[in-house]
Amino acid sequence: MLRSLISLLILAFVLGAPVAAQDGAESDRSATGGAQTLEDIMARQRGEVIDDGFRRENVGNPDTAAGLTEQLGTLGGSSDPELWRALRYGSADITVSSGGEVATVLVQDGGMWWLEFRENILMIWGGYFLLGVIGLLVVFFLLRGRIRVDAPKTGRMVVRFRSIERFAHWLLAGSFILLGLTGLLSLFGRALLIPVLGHEANSFILIGSKWIHNNAAWAFMIALVMVFLFWVWHNLPDRADIRWIAQFGGIIGSKHPPAKKFNAGQKFIFWSVVILGASISASGLSLLFPFDLPMFAKTFAILNDLGITGMLGLDPLPTVLAPHEEMQYANLWHTIVSFVLMGIVIAHIYIGSLGMEGAFDAMGSGEVDESWAHQHHSIWLEEVKSAGKGERATGVGTPAE
Repeated sequence: MLRSLISLLILAFVLGAPVAAQDGAESDRSATGGAQTLEDIMARQRGEVIDDGFRRENVGNPDTAAGLTEQLGTLGGSSDPELWRALRYGSADITVSSGGEVATVLVQDGGMWWLEFRENILMIWGGYFLLGVIGLLVVFFLLRGRIRVDAPKTGRMVVRFRSIERFAHWLLAGSFILLGLTGLLSLFGRALLIPVLGHEANSFILIGSKWIHNNAAWAFMIALVMVFLFWVWHNLPDRADIRWIAQFGGIIGSKHPPAKKFNAGQKFIFWSVVILGASISASGLSLLFPFDLPMFAKTFAILNDLGITGMLGLDPLPTVLAPHEEMQYANLWHTIVSFVLMGIVIAHIYIGSLGMEGAFDAMGSGEVDESWAHQHHSIWLEEVKSAGKGERATGVGTPAE
């Protein structure tokens, strides 16, 4: 028994000796191909700059290559790990048949921040934002109910929007809905569709979504220009907007505030769609034509020159970006702005359908009853009447222009 115990103690000492020696001496990692230390890994996670020259420069040496007839002679002086390091740090001698210089970048580990932001922060908070907008609208409907027309219908109809205006609106609305749905599928498909439908179904759906998204984008941009040209004059701010905002569109007080053809709320929707839609279109064009339309390096330089980053307490933005970084920024900006516009459009859809009685008629048939027009756009109605265009008899439309 005593002999066995002594043997176990000796064995434990022999096995533990290398560990003790290893703990007491500084690790030499040169033989491991430059493996990162724990301190370096933690520093990278904190976003700190580290000295990785021992890896970046450890990519082999052609002068040490063995002859083709010798063992390992075909490696050209570089082992497989050294070749992968050269690919990672962009120092490998790459030849491509098409795609130009950008196609020679096979590994871009600097894009990991983009991937992590897209798959975590963007997906999580973007999804919460849309669900939050829908939840607030549900609460508002339960508390406020549908906005009814106070006076009985007169039977006299007023032309609110012409056919070409309604065409532009529905082209814009339809294309944006397609873009929104296919964009959400592209962003959430891997996380939501694969567990339910499998990889093959997800692939089929996302390939179709990409095709629809890329082509519906042109309809959206054309409609955006049409809507801007038709309605920009009517959406300039005026004094009536101040009263409308003060009464929250009639929520405060017993009477609906007067408004011209578009009230302050509709003007907010209009300018949101125009400005955010133009921004989405610009970043979308950059994504449709990869590497040909860089936007962000120049934009960052302008922001730095204006001192905006300093006023916000931020470090200067990078002004030298690789082509792949330009695409990553374009992708994130395109998605973030789209989320914001989707939230605004969801609220617009609610008001134009369930939220307000008679609102859909303006874009459905193009005509609204005089009672509705007087309640929501009394200044515009008086302008139409004073212009004396057309008859206001029952069933006969009065042009709004």
